[in-house]
Amino acid sequence: MFEYLEDRVAAFARYIVENNTTVRQTAAHFGISKSTVHKDVTERITMLNPPLAEAVRGVLEKNKAERHIRGGQATKEKYRILQNYIV
Repeated sequence: MFEYLEDRVAAFARYIVENNTTVRQTAAHFGISKSTVHKDVTERITMLNPPLAEAVRGVLEKNKAERHIRGGQATKEKYRILQNYIV
């Protein structure tokens, strides 16, 4: 694997673990597509650094388990804002 790819993969993985972020948040932080981040932290990291891959997998699984809650909160906030405009 190219060295720049290895550096990028490690940077994404460390950022996710250190900041407990989602793939979308990581992609926005680095200014890169979420597809690229997802491929790097789910596939490429396992070849480069298996212990870091396990840590990333844990964060991603936690995020996946909580996403329905975040979606509900976003919807609640959306309608709260709309109701303030109507009143």
